[in-house]
Amino acid sequence: MEEYENIYVEEDARVAFITIDRPEKLNALNRATIAELHEAFEDCDQDPDIRAIVITGSGEKAFVAGADISEFSDFSVREGSALAAKGQSLLFDYVEQLSTPVIAAINGFALGGGLELAMACHLRVASSNAKMGLPEVSLGVIPGYGGTQRLPQLVGKGKALEMIVTAGMIDAEEAKSWGLVNHVVAPDELSAFCESLAQKISKNSPVAIAAAIRAVNSGFKYDEDGFKTEIEIFGKCFGTEDFKEGTTAFLKKRKAEFPGK
Repeated sequence: MEEYENIYVEEDARVAFITIDRPEKLNALNRATIAELHEAFEDCDQDPDIRAIVITGSGEKAFVAGADISEFSDFSVREGSALAAKGQSLLFDYVEQLSTPVIAAINGFALGGGLELAMACHLRVASSNAKMGLPEVSLGVIPGYGGTQRLPQLVGKGKALEMIVTAGMIDAEEAKSWGLVNHVVAPDELSAFCESLAQKISKNSPVAIAAAIRAVNSGFKYDEDGFKTEIEIFGKCFGTEDFKEGTTAFLKKRKAEFPGK
């Protein structure tokens, strides 16, 4: 795996672990970190041996405590728009559309851009001491990395607006009750639980999983008919080697051995 300045990547048994490593900044996202994350996700997605990705923050205090405000506090309107557009394209939209499932292991604070990154992931597991929020309006700005769109999709318009306009935080159990996270576990169980979840994913067809991600995402696009996309993708699955292997294994009562991506 390539070496980075702000993150590190490890691989074990078909699962990649990406850790944002800026503990002195509570793993805040700056432009360099966003660029490195894009590169790491791209490399993992193209690796046929990696079937799932877990992303977390170093230390126990924070997943990602937000964006690095010092980088953009003096930006103009044009610069602010470009910051959001580039960040969404490079990382947040990119992760959401990735063919390889991404699990966010939320250890501690996930605020602002940190919560937006977690929401772009396909699954979210929170440590019981996690705190989540979008505090941007307290700084005179709004979430710019997809937060105003993905949060309502996950928790509903009313709860999303409450979180955004109060700039408040919710704890892990409340996040679970709202549907913002899939699971809540003890802090010392977070890594192992996410690895176990990733291993369950890794046993299934990577081609079908990529197709399922695309089909689910299509239902949230204003210019795409999700049902029509599902029918199209479902049909295409019949022409894949994974379909042949999966159905053959089922009929012969053996475990399927799916080839790489």
